[in-house]
Amino acid sequence: MEIRYRPRFVREYKKLPFQIQRLVEKRTVLFRKNPFDSRLKTHKLHGDLEGFHAFWIDYHNRIMFAFVNEQTVEFYSIGDHDIYS
Repeated sequence: MEIRYRPRFVREYKKLPFQIQRLVEKRTVLFRKNPFDSRLKTHKLHGDLEGFHAFWIDYHNRIMFAFVNEQTVEFYSIGDHDIYS
């Protein structure tokens, strides 16, 4: 699966603590194998964010993404629940 990184995602990722960045890398490996792996807790977003999904990095951090097609996704944002604002 190809993952495209939006500029906002890259900026937010660089601001994360090193330990969280490493956890993001591990979760991304799981995501590439199966975006709906139960350990990721992938879910659809609703309301203004309809068409987007999110998955858990840890209890506080999420990645918001959208499917471009069956083989490609775009990561839009990463962080706590403020990413939904």
